[in-house]
Amino acid sequence: MNPSIIVHGGAWDIPSETVDAHIIGCRRAVEMGFDILAKGGSAVDAVENAVASLEDDPTFDAGRGSVLNQAGQVEMDAIVMDGRTLRSGAVAAIRHVRNPVRVARRVMDVTPFSLLTGDGALRFALGSGFKECTEEDLLVGRELEDYREFLRTGVLRTKEEFAGEGRDTVGACAIDREGHLASATSTGGISRKLPGRVGDSPLIGSGAYADDKTGAASATGWGEKIMAIVLSKTALDLLTDEGEPNAACRRAIALMSERVDGYGGLIMIDRSGRVGYHHNTPKMAFAFLENQHMRIHAGIRV
Repeated sequence: MNPSIIVHGGAWDIPSETVDAHIIGCRRAVEMGFDILAKGGSAVDAVENAVASLEDDPTFDAGRGSVLNQAGQVEMDAIVMDGRTLRSGAVAAIRHVRNPVRVARRVMDVTPFSLLTGDGALRFALGSGFKECTEEDLLVGRELEDYREFLRTGVLRTKEEFAGEGRDTVGACAIDREGHLASATSTGGISRKLPGRVGDSPLIGSGAYADDKTGAASATGWGEKIMAIVLSKTALDLLTDEGEPNAACRRAIALMSERVDGYGGLIMIDRSGRVGYHHNTPKMAFAFLENQHMRIHAGIRV
């Protein structure tokens, strides 16, 4: 099997002045993940490191660059899933760590559990050797300005977040030389969410899913709507009917729009290494390297 990898950097109306940064960040993540795959590394290692690269990039709403909740705190969610074993690890509403996706991977690898939240997730991370960071370590200037505007106006615009003014959940899907699949997703969530709010990203089947028998998927967008139709798992179920990743992604996004008026995007790799992606937001950032085309494709899809 020739390896493949695809990443997304969020689906929303990405401002023109940040388009280049989104493309560069997605390309860098694909290069990092594919380097692991090319050396015989696992799909799980590839998606973990690709998403960690995006978490380290302040362009995106994940890790450094995450948004603030209504209490002025950064609470982050992440998941990793292994398509070979159907095991997953996730953290939700975790604070004070730089790379939630790495903590999620550790949950999968060393515990019998799938999801840790809040203070429990942080205690696990610190007990596992991850270093604690400050709120300021995760913040960027644009987010502080947006938070001050919320304090002044008190206005929440959840639907508009994804119809046009949202932020960037990040994710990755990969298949390795052994034909094993994996997916990972990470986010800082919705701007000005209630403290403790958890979206789709860390939930198996919603924010991500991977199964060697079908494929791997990662979602981005309005979490409450993604959860309502279990978007990632639904898309992979549709792959069986559609037979082609792009068609399955289109049908899944259309279903979310029709049933719950949801906005978002989706990436996918099938068990043959073919990639697919689709969204119903103004734009989506992505990059991929597909097995039969050994050239990185990166851009903003409109």
